[in-house]
Amino acid sequence: MAFSLHDRIDSLPSFDELPKVADLPQGCTWGFWDRGGVKDELGTLNLLTPEVVREAYKELSEGVSVSLGWQLNKPAAPNFNRTPLKHTLLDHNDFSPYHGFDDEVTFNTQCSSQWDGLRHHSQGTTRKFYNGITKAEFKDSNVLGIDRWSTRGGIVARGVLVDYVAYAARHSISYSPITTHRIPHTALIAAAEEQGMEFKQGDMLLVRSGFTKWYNSMSETEEDRRARDEITASKFEYVGVEPTEESVRWMWERHFSAVAGDAPAWECLPYKPGGLLFHDFFLSLWGTPIGEFWDLEELAATCERLGRWSFLVTSAPLNVPGGVASPPNALALF
Repeated sequence: MAFSLHDRIDSLPSFDELPKVADLPQGCTWGFWDRGGVKDELGTLNLLTPEVVREAYKELSEGVSVSLGWQLNKPAAPNFNRTPLKHTLLDHNDFSPYHGFDDEVTFNTQCSSQWDGLRHHSQGTTRKFYNGITKAEFKDSNVLGIDRWSTRGGIVARGVLVDYVAYAARHSISYSPITTHRIPHTALIAAAEEQGMEFKQGDMLLVRSGFTKWYNSMSETEEDRRARDEITASKFEYVGVEPTEESVRWMWERHFSAVAGDAPAWECLPYKPGGLLFHDFFLSLWGTPIGEFWDLEELAATCERLGRWSFLVTSAPLNVPGGVASPPNALALF
């Protein structure tokens, strides 16, 4: 199906209409956004056309901004032995006659608030990355680097918050964010309807599930710190959206430009053996950015206060050539 980059949602193919790609499940978009013989590296960010972005700017009316970034030193004990934040002050007097400071910051980009870029995850059976790129191609090029998002002008979209924490409370759904609580996409639909919210082409879908709220609620006693750090470093049971054939299909047919949440992974953990993965579809098959560990607490409070759950989102990923991931440096503006 031919279309222009300025087509609206009703002119994009459905999940079942996407052309079949050999050796890959239905719903793959490899080649879909290619133009003039040039392989696409932006995936669903292509949905953020000038028309869509202009529409997103209509969300501005209150003059209110909310940061969506968690503190970079959280969680204090990242999983997979990833390097936590190290912040060093450099006194100018140690190397010059001037009074002042530099500082050095090192951290793994998979820690704290982050965008998973398109180099982060390969499709499960082919081991290829978005648009058929292989691991070997990363050695000699910056293809699919996080810098592609920066040089396109960052990410500017209409953001929509589905507050599952509030929805669960209203419906007496009891759960812990540090257990495998599976959020069905039907709950996202129901919560959005209760919030009086409609989805539009190019929306950035944010889901609040309560993980950062839980983390921040822990006391700073040595016992609680040890318990908290053990959970974040080695426990892989977390709340998240449930990946099913129906939820994957629903995600595509809403045409979100990106998704993000406050949990360690957007989908629930652990993965079901042999089951579908949102990481496969979002990152590898669609080129959809995934945000994790976002701080959505102040955003949720602001949405509740204003009685609206849509807003303008801006994000300026790091301009690191060939980068894999990045802090989102994201703001919600009302």
